Amino acid sequence: MSHIRSKATKPEILVRKWLWAHGYRYRLNVKSVPGKPDIVMRKYRTAIFVNGCFWHGHEGCKYFIMPKTNTAFWQNKIENNRQRDKRNYYILLQNGWQVIVLWQCELSHERIEKTMQAVALSLNVSFLTIAK
Repeated sequence: MSHIRSKATKPEILVRKWLWAHGYRYRLNVKSVPGKPDIVMRKYRTAIFVNGCFWHGHEGCKYFIMPKTNTAFWQNKIENNRQRDKRNYYILLQNGWQVIVLWQCELSHERIEKTMQAVALSLNVSFLTIAK
């Protein structure tokens, strides 16, 4: 597990490249923002989390399969990740941030454009709300 990345994962890089190519600017892993989101867009007051389906327990996803060995350890680990995520999202929402959670399965070659268009729409709507 020591070789598992927590930063600059392939799904995260796909999101970052798409955002940059479409003119959105951001900061990475900002420690001062609760939960240390993968991508922070202060202009839009938005935190984007790019979650791996296995590590964050994406229910109903083909990438989330509970391991057959050491099951109790994995259930505990994934449940703790879910609880931490909920806590962080709640804190951000209470502080007026928009939270966008992107799942690894939503960033497949076939689905990335539709997913990112939805993100862009969400960012533009939040920007219009902030600008008022």
